[in-house]
Amino acid sequence: MTEIPAEIEKASFRSDVTVELVKHSAADSDVLWAARVSTAGEQSLEEITKDPERSKGLINFLMRDRHGSPFEHNSMTFFISAPIFVFREFMRHRVGWSYNEESGRYRRLEPVFYVPGEARKLVQQGRPGKYEFVEGTAAQQELTGRVMEDAYRHAYEAYQEMLAAGVAREVARAVLPVGLFSSMYATCNARSLMHFLGLRTQHEQAAVPSFPQREIEMVGEKMEAHWAGLMPLTHAAFNAGGRVAP
Repeated sequence: MTEIPAEIEKASFRSDVTVELVKHSAADSDVLWAARVSTAGEQSLEEITKDPERSKGLINFLMRDRHGSPFEHNSMTFFISAPIFVFREFMRHRVGWSYNEESGRYRRLEPVFYVPGEARKLVQQGRPGKYEFVEGTAAQQELTGRVMEDAYRHAYEAYQEMLAAGVAREVARAVLPVGLFSSMYATCNARSLMHFLGLRTQHEQAAVPSFPQREIEMVGEKMEAHWAGLMPLTHAAFNAGGRVAP
C-alpha cells in the first residue's frame, strides 16, 4: 500500500524533554510496611494508614545500611518524550524497569527533532575519563543548529519520499537520525529509580561522581521531581546517604 502524506510535513525542533507521571502507587509508607513485616508479620499492615513522618528514622536506617528490598514495593509509570539517543542510553537500565516505546514499524514517525539549546555546553575538553564540557562559541552554536536542522530536513524528506513510493515504514525509518524524538512508557520502583539517578544526574550531595550526558540528565531531573513529591522522606534519605541506591 502506498503511503502518501497529505502534504510535505515541515520539521520542527526542540531543545527540551518532557516527563509526565501517568500512574503511580508510591508512598513512604510502602517502605515501612514492607520493612516491618520482618519483625511484626501481619501487624505490619497497620503501617499503611500511619503517618510515615513518625517512622522516618527507619527509612534513614534502611537507606544508610543498604537494606534495599523495602524500597521496591511501589510503582511509578512515566510517559517520556525525548530524542532516540536518550532512550538508547536509558534502556541500559534493565533491573526493575519496564519499557514500551512507540514503533517506527507500525506508525509514521513525526518530524520532531532535537537541537541543543543555548545553555547546552558544546565543547568537550580533556582526555577520556577526565574530561569536562565547556560553553561553545556563538559561531559553534550557529553551526550546530544550522547543520543539524539541515540534516534533519534532508533525512525526513528522504523518509517521506520512500513512504510515498510504497516502501514499508520499517525500511524507510532507517534513514532517520537518533536526534528524532520518540516517546515511551517507563515503569520503575523507587530502588531502580535511585540507581538510575545515581548514575544519570550530577548532584552536590552525591558521594560518587557521575558524568551523564546532559540530555538524559534532563529526563532524570524531571523524574526525580515527580518522585520527590510522592516519597519525600525516601528522597531526603537518598540525598543524605550520598545518592547511592540501597
